[in-house]
Amino acid sequence: MQVVGYESGEGLHVASGGAVEFVEATPGTELAFGLGDRRCAGTVHDGRHIACDAADVPYCDAHSHVWVCARCTGTCLKDEMDCHEEHAVYLAGFAPDVWKVGVTRLWRLETRLREQGADRAVHIRTYPDGRVAREVEAELAARDDLVDRVRVPTKIAGFGRDVDRAGWEQLVDAFDPIERFVFDDGVTLEDRPVTETMAAGTVRGWKGRVLLLARGGSTYAVDARELVGYELTEAVPDRELQSSLGAFGE
Repeated sequence: MQVVGYESGEGLHVASGGAVEFVEATPGTELAFGLGDRRCAGTVHDGRHIACDAADVPYCDAHSHVWVCARCTGTCLKDEMDCHEEHAVYLAGFAPDVWKVGVTRLWRLETRLREQGADRAVHIRTYPDGRVAREVEAELAARDDLVDRVRVPTKIAGFGRDVDRAGWEQLVDAFDPIERFVFDDGVTLEDRPVTETMAAGTVRGWKGRVLLLARGGSTYAVDARELVGYELTEAVPDRELQSSLGAFGE
């Protein structure tokens, strides 16, 4: 049974013998899997999994899907531009003080922000197509106080910390926001979670693509993308895991 995908906030897609099933991983769910070998996750076509034996993970070159629009700065990288629908330019805040500018189709705005695990966000501009929106994004990303990408380790480093509200408000007030968002993942963290790759424990919740698992008195932050390609086993390894300070009590 191989992990071939995930749904943020919901669970994992797993495949065995071509069949694809969904393993729920909502708050309170108990996961009890070990991790075996890892290889390319292959692809899912018409509801069936096509396996791949390549060693590249999570996908080999043949099964990697690169979304060229993510690299666009206003000059279309496709043979023909097809982003002829309204796009939103947004600012997303990640605790404690990382501010990102991004672009998404207008109807996907809130979904996109939740997928990224943003703590706060504002919709600042709407444009009739993606080309113009990407041009504006590239201009704003050149500022010293904004980035256009936030990696998962940076996000995890901010878990359990408060957003610098003064710094955030100072930034967004200059843009006269169209709409504001504040996200609450429902998980209270007294200590920063320990980064780990595993699939065993009680699900505390999700923050973007990061799955939070409770195990042995500690909370672990698991990047779901790092699970893709692994074979799941029934035997949960009894190995030493790094513990958070909270696991030791007072």
